[in-house]
Amino acid sequence: MENVHLAVEEDYLYSGYNDFNPTFDSEEFENDVGFQQAVRTSYGRRPPIGGKFPGTAIGARPLFSSSGSRMPLASSMGRPLTGAVQDGAARPMSAVRAAGYTSSLTRGSTFDPLGQSRGPAPPLETKNEDTPEEKIKLLEKKLNNLIEESCMAQSTGNLQLALDKAKEADRKERALVKQKEQLGSVDHINLDLTYSVLLNLANQYENNEMYPEALNSYQFIVKNKMFNNAGRLKVNMANIYYKQKNYHKAIKFYRMALDQISNAHKDMRIKIKQNIGVVFLDMGQYSDAIASFEDIMSETPNIRTGFNLILCYYAVGDREKMKKAFQKLISVPLCINDEDKYIPPNDDTSSNMVIEAIKNDQLYQMERDLRAQAEKYIMTAAKLIGPATETSFASESDWCVDTVKNSQYVQLANDLEFHKAMACLRQKDHNQAKEILKTFEKKDSRVKSAAATNLSFIYFQEKDFNQADKYADLAMNADRYNPAALTNKGNTLFVKQDYEKAAEFYKEALRNDSSCTESLHNLGLTYKRLNHLEEALDCFLKLHAILKNSDQVMYQLAELYEQLGDRQQATKWLMQVITVTPTDPHVLAKLGKLHNDEGDKSQAFQYYSESFRLFPCKIDVIEWLGVYYIESQFFEKAIQYFERATLIQPTQVKWQLIVASCYRKSGNYQKALETYKGIHRKFPENVECLRFLVRLSTDMGLKEVQEYATKLKKAEKMKEIREEKVKSGQGNTVGGRREGSGGSADSNHSSGSNRGERLSAKMRALPVSNDPYEANSPKELDASYMDPLGPQMERPKTGAKKHVDDDDFGDEELGDDLLPE
Repeated sequence: MENVHLAVEEDYLYSGYNDFNPTFDSEEFENDVGFQQAVRTSYGRRPPIGGKFPGTAIGARPLFSSSGSRMPLASSMGRPLTGAVQDGAARPMSAVRAAGYTSSLTRGSTFDPLGQSRGPAPPLETKNEDTPEEKIKLLEKKLNNLIEESCMAQSTGNLQLALDKAKEADRKERALVKQKEQLGSVDHINLDLTYSVLLNLANQYENNEMYPEALNSYQFIVKNKMFNNAGRLKVNMANIYYKQKNYHKAIKFYRMALDQISNAHKDMRIKIKQNIGVVFLDMGQYSDAIASFEDIMSETPNIRTGFNLILCYYAVGDREKMKKAFQKLISVPLCINDEDKYIPPNDDTSSNMVIEAIKNDQLYQMERDLRAQAEKYIMTAAKLIGPATETSFASESDWCVDTVKNSQYVQLANDLEFHKAMACLRQKDHNQAKEILKTFEKKDSRVKSAAATNLSFIYFQEKDFNQADKYADLAMNADRYNPAALTNKGNTLFVKQDYEKAAEFYKEALRNDSSCTESLHNLGLTYKRLNHLEEALDCFLKLHAILKNSDQVMYQLAELYEQLGDRQQATKWLMQVITVTPTDPHVLAKLGKLHNDEGDKSQAFQYYSESFRLFPCKIDVIEWLGVYYIESQFFEKAIQYFERATLIQPTQVKWQLIVASCYRKSGNYQKALETYKGIHRKFPENVECLRFLVRLSTDMGLKEVQEYATKLKKAEKMKEIREEKVKSGQGNTVGGRREGSGGSADSNHSSGSNRGERLSAKMRALPVSNDPYEANSPKELDASYMDPLGPQMERPKTGAKKHVDDDDFGDEELGDDLLPE
């Protein structure tokens, strides 16, 4: 029991919460005279006179509590100041009302700390937009919107809309200034807004090539002293004068702008100096341009200025300074980071993702464009230095290559060597070109493929198809995706008449590069040779969509439609060819043939006549026109065309026989007899000529009748002997071939005689007379002549593209796109 202790009764945990502080009793406020007086007046704001209430720094008034006893009031305002000093120490701030605890809570009111029972808040006061200040603000906002819309329209290329918006902004800005003047607030004019409106208007005038209006707008801004730095706009005015080719004023305004720009703006001054040099260059004042460009290169060298300096030295013929300027040009730093930063350093996935993200961003594209522009200037400068610096082209090219190899543009050395090979090719130095191109066989695959492609092209033009095939294979092995190499390979198979394989290589070239027009053209020719006319037509229609003004493509389409039997479409395409090349006699003759086949003789005569006027040596055109006049009974006109045919083909006796017959039909028998005698002297064994001589001599009663009759019998007998030899030789194939060749030699000597015999057969078939010139159709007079322009239209194109002299290589081209990039 000694260790047992009874628990002492502890205080109740929630004791004291029922005690009521009469200070917070608000029911007795109505009976409190001091409180009511304080509410009605500012009396409660004064500190009371009397004793201090414990716990506050303010005197209290006695107040009756709810139990009837009087209690002192903490303040005349009804609330104790909790932040007052009590007994010299600061009390902490309480949060009674902030927490929602008020005296009314104890009387049964609901807990509402957010005041939701009071209803929605009253609406905000609306601004009165009718005031002048609000109207001015709205106008300024509209002006800014118009300027923005004008700039956006300009960026999208809608220059007229941009100008209209700028004019509207200018009108509203003037109205805004007048409104401010009327209100007397001139000092509050927004000069920045006015400057923006005027500058945008001037820019839009300039973009729309309304130069006088643009100059007036710029002049108004420049003369206004309230605009700071407006003198810079004289550069814009100088640019307009330059576009108007008013070079003297352009230089004047450039120099005025240069004087108004401080040395702190170094880049701006350099650009203005560069513009001054360009204007002097266009004026032909090369010494002044050189001085300007040399000043820039001494301060802040750049690629474009260095290139312009080389152009000036080239114009004045200063070779040594050209070399020095070229060395300065290739030493200009590009300020481009190394491309190694785009190579992932390790297998870190996050790093690789970052590199892939920045690999094609705008910064990388800008760096790539800057490098490409620098390489273009350097290559062009090297090409200019070539013929100007040395008497030997080879030594000059070697100097340029060595200089570039020792610079930051090492990769351009191969391009310069390639350019040297192409220059040798243009100078018809094929051996030197081939030697240079063969040196690329040990280079990387891209350069090797390009060199082999051009070598294949050279050998193909020289008709060394074995070497062309060899280098085409080498180019494909180095780069299987080279469309030019595949095209050259197809060409070598095309000339070997292996059209199926050639078509496969052309198709592969098109799969690698769908814009390879050479492969598409040659594929169409291959299908044409394979008699796949629909596929060929599809190829040339696709090619026409790419090369809309190519007369060769349209001519091929016309031929294909003609072979398909659609003469109307063929005529349509030939008419399009005429619109592109109206002086092509071959196309005009083709149109004449199509109209003649359709039975439209008058239209055919028009095209044949135009073809003869442009090219009077085309034998089938001469033949058609001569026969047309014979059918029309204009023999004198026909004689002119057949005499021309005699001059073109003097060994063809048929033209001379036709001329003699025309004389006879026109009634000029004496001239006909003389013509027949001349034919007999040239072709004594011609049976047809002897028959007409016998007939004319008999009709005219000449003594030479018996002589011509004897010669006629001998000629007919010799003809029968030759025919018997030919018939007897048909049994023995080998012997027949040999005798046929011997007979052909004889017939070459008397080919005119055989043709004359065919004409005599036609003549005997006529019902009225023996004259062979009353033919019903010009087709009966068939000339064994093939126009050389025809096969040229079907020559396959080579895969290389850079233009070479037509006298040596025809219409093919070798392209810069095959040069190593």
